[in-house]
Amino acid sequence: MQMIIDRFEGNMAVCEKPDRTMTNIPLSQLPAEAKEGDVLIVEGDCIRIDQIETEKRRKAAAETMKSVFKKKRS
Repeated sequence: MQMIIDRFEGNMAVCEKPDRTMTNIPLSQLPAEAKEGDVLIVEGDCIRIDQIETEKRRKAAAETMKSVFKKKRS
């Protein structure tokens, strides 16, 4: 299953599941380098960061922001 880290609250990561519901994952179960916006692959007890999908999402978000701010200046 794929999830996206939405935010951190205390010792938990609040993650969005594909059905757009939220779930909490203890930080102790995440890779040490996990950060907000990372796409996680959850397979049983194994959680890893999907680097390729995370980068795609970051680039798409950056392009959207660039487009929004370009329109505001015009």
